[in-house]
Amino acid sequence: MRTISVAEIKSNFSQLLDEAEVSHEPIHITGKKTHGILISEQDWKAIQETLFLLSIPKMRESIRKGLKTPIEKCVTELPW
Repeated sequence: MRTISVAEIKSNFSQLLDEAEVSHEPIHITGKKTHGILISEQDWKAIQETLFLLSIPKMRESIRKGLKTPIEKCVTELPW
């Protein structure tokens, strides 16, 4: 993860935002008192979706089971 100062982000914000969008790598921003992370909106939404799915009871196990299922054993119509 790339680390930059607040001063650097102030002068290059647009370029750094584009970089985060293209690379999907977070950028660590260091300040005098606090620190932060710059990520693209797309990556933030993916993180939020992952956290939501993992908050559903037994979802993690269901996903793992599904990943192990051979494609020919998958159903073509869902029961719901």
